[in-house]
Amino acid sequence: MPATRSTSGLISPTTDNLIGSGVVFNTEQFFKELGSLDAKGVPNVHARIHVSSRCHLNLTLHAAVDGLSEGKLGAEQIGTTKRGIGPSYSTKAARDGLRIADLLSPDTATFERKLRSMAEGYRQRYGELFDQSGYDVEAEIAKFNECREKVRPYVVDAVEYMSTAQAAKRSILVEGSQALMLDLDYGTYPYVTSSNTGLGGCIQGLTLSPYNLKEVIAVVKAYTTRVGGGPFPTEQLNDDGTKLQDIGGEIGVSTGRRRRCGWLDLVVLKYSMAVNHYTAINLTKLDVLDTFPTIRVATAYITPDGRKVTTFPADLGELEKYEVEYTDFEGWQTSTSGVREWDELPAAAQKYILFIEEFVGAKVKWIGTGQDREDMIVRS
Repeated sequence: MPATRSTSGLISPTTDNLIGSGVVFNTEQFFKELGSLDAKGVPNVHARIHVSSRCHLNLTLHAAVDGLSEGKLGAEQIGTTKRGIGPSYSTKAARDGLRIADLLSPDTATFERKLRSMAEGYRQRYGELFDQSGYDVEAEIAKFNECREKVRPYVVDAVEYMSTAQAAKRSILVEGSQALMLDLDYGTYPYVTSSNTGLGGCIQGLTLSPYNLKEVIAVVKAYTTRVGGGPFPTEQLNDDGTKLQDIGGEIGVSTGRRRRCGWLDLVVLKYSMAVNHYTAINLTKLDVLDTFPTIRVATAYITPDGRKVTTFPADLGELEKYEVEYTDFEGWQTSTSGVREWDELPAAAQKYILFIEEFVGAKVKWIGTGQDREDMIVRS
């Protein structure tokens, strides 16, 4: 399993990788991405990737329903990737879902019956719209019948796998693709993903022992971004926002959409700290701010009656009424791209970083200054 930034992920030949039980698993996407890495010469990829038998399957059916659900919301769309993530977790919570263990069971008739039943339930819910989606349950069944044995070699009992790894005191790095504000419980509900994206989700989804945790690292951009709908108090719908998009290359990996951009929101970061108990911060993309004459950070929200709020409210209607209180910093307006030593940073950049760590209460141990994997300042 990955240990450090220089050995992180499947592209490193020295790491073993596990897709944990809390993930919804798409077989087609899995083999597509694995094939791409194999074609690029990444060593031994097929032997170093494992999938929990308890993962729920992300079906073509789920993607079809995701599109129908978003369409019915109209102007109030959540802005999902339409990959079926939400419906996958919905069937999981409703206890109607299909897991990898079900796919690999000798009882293929039960798997097929459950999938047909699930499709029929959605047909009844969406009526003609479902028929117009083009979804074909028999084609999906045939697809799984074809890939069943192809999937089998990658599947493990993740509880045993993680128990063995922890007993051997292997270095383990957990990576999640979503930030706290997309967490189902603590994020900007309903504009969230469908799983728990914080520390608790890592422990539950991977059966990690909390006693083995060495670091809980907040990976934070030097500004704030968001894909899809939902509240964004510091969003800049102006030249500053466009500039952050362009310089930062802010295009959503899954959606291809331009990410919404704004100033760093320390209210959100401190709220995230209260949920996840970070021991350190990895501040990325500092170099994107190099040419801004003034750099702003949000330090509080102001209510209509003048009260100062320093935590993130559950009621998004309440949030919409707030104004943002900013602290402004003089920009350094010189390149930090590729800088790898703290002392080589401009004084203004150092001041910005020190303010962040003091406000949040966690040390900024790593500072990203470019696209190269080694463009990183490490502070002890």
